[in-house]
Amino acid sequence: MTENRLRLAAAIGLDPEQVVFARQVHGTDLIEQPSEVREADGHVVREPGIAPLVFVADCLPVALAGPKGVAVVHAGWRGLAGGILAAAAGAVEATSAAIGPGIGPCCYGVGEEVLEAFSDLGDGIAKGRMLDLPQVAQRQLARAGVERVEFAGLCTSCEEELFFSHRRDEGRTGRQGGLAWLEA
Repeated sequence: MTENRLRLAAAIGLDPEQVVFARQVHGTDLIEQPSEVREADGHVVREPGIAPLVFVADCLPVALAGPKGVAVVHAGWRGLAGGILAAAAGAVEATSAAIGPGIGPCCYGVGEEVLEAFSDLGDGIAKGRMLDLPQVAQRQLARAGVERVEFAGLCTSCEEELFFSHRRDEGRTGRQGGLAWLEA
């Protein structure tokens, strides 16, 4: 992991200590101007010089940008149900967002409690017990006033040659990273 972090930092032209991350706990906490590793599922950065990084293996990496900075979020169902996207969008007054690869509705079977958590989003977020997590994120971003949303459209579970998947690999897997940063 350390070697990968060094390579990533070099690729984006930052020192390794400028690439920051948290111990993700499937929650809703955001770190403002991250400087140390602690529990959180998102970062808010208002100035150049720090590249926040989230790790995912079926959850969605979401990057948001607005006039007050950038935010990067690890968006699993618990964080989405808890309002992490609205909080991140509000923190940076997001006008645009990018949703990276995550588990798709083809592979994400969930229980009733998960479906109920998103029942206020209307029809089209699930077929039976198959939840469309990217659609949930897109609708929540729209409700938060984010005008432009890009979506990778790739399922981490289906695309075995491209991505790690917690569900497909039964919990023993690597992680993808999602990051964003502000240029000087």
